[in-house]
Amino acid sequence: MRNKMNYLLCCVLLLSFNSCSAQSEPEQSRRGEESGAYNTLNTQEKYVILNKGTDRPFTGDYYNKTDEGVYICRQCNNPLYHSSDKFESHCGWPSFDQEITGAVTRKLDADGRRVEIICTNCQGHLGHVFLGEGFTDKNTRHCVNTSSLQFIPKGEEIPTVIKQ
Repeated sequence: MRNKMNYLLCCVLLLSFNSCSAQSEPEQSRRGEESGAYNTLNTQEKYVILNKGTDRPFTGDYYNKTDEGVYICRQCNNPLYHSSDKFESHCGWPSFDQEITGAVTRKLDADGRRVEIICTNCQGHLGHVFLGEGFTDKNTRHCVNTSSLQFIPKGEEIPTVIKQ
């Protein structure tokens, strides 16, 4: 019964994610992109990271990835999540129950109902965080857009973080 309720909650959240309109670009991210200081982003990555867009569910490379490694910010290389904190929530986006300390900032979303998560270093949009769903013992779900992430397999060198 609990899994059915969690599944239904994910479906409702899915509908709310897809109905949200894009918002203006974060000023710091836009400056970095124009100056070329950050990594070059493709059209979808710009839509998500700079314009606070959302990937379509079940379309990203990472929502069901189980390899060991680290997920970094696609825009600035800031390490965000360890693969050991990733779990399957059946919502269509990568889900983590804990960020790397200091890597992710939470702020009230413009809709006033959700909490947005952004990269602390570059202010790029990552997704949203949800509390109290019961998926893990930590009772936290960072619902992250694949377009905001780059996966670095265990044993490979993490690129230098690009700071402004």
